[in-house]
Amino acid sequence: MQILWWHWMVLGLGLALSELALFSFFIIWFALGALLVGLTLLLSPELSFATQILLWTVASVLMTVSWFKFFRNTNKTRAGQAAAVIGEVGTLVRAIEPFNTSVGGADSSGRGEVRFQKPVMGTDTWPCIADEFIAAGTRVKVVGVDGQFLKVGKPAASATMDATAD
Repeated sequence: MQILWWHWMVLGLGLALSELALFSFFIIWFALGALLVGLTLLLSPELSFATQILLWTVASVLMTVSWFKFFRNTNKTRAGQAAAVIGEVGTLVRAIEPFNTSVGGADSSGRGEVRFQKPVMGTDTWPCIADEFIAAGTRVKVVGVDGQFLKVGKPAASATMDATAD
């Protein structure tokens, strides 16, 4: 039996579907390698089976190594590095009222909560404070660390856009 270009495409799609079921983010590179061999075989049908297997192996290994060596972010957390968090941008999930002792209410502490896209100092959600009211859903930038709280403010671009929107 001769292996045709569409056999490689089916193998690639099957591997990609298995990646969706397993969530290993490892099989996808072998799926992409199979799709690459299928496209190569479509353009150049005279490749031998040994060359096809060699091309699939080399492409899969190169993509896997490239992912783990160059593209994958290995710095997932910044535990214990409070100064490194300054400048990080996140989204408020709970609005911040500026701290005011004369105002009573359910949450007069002025604390909000900011969520980051990737973990910062070990977690992706942090309690925060600010000098001004900032609504939930607003992008904020960390400007300091005050004990257990991150002090946040609006990023310069966001503040400019909000000012022009008024």
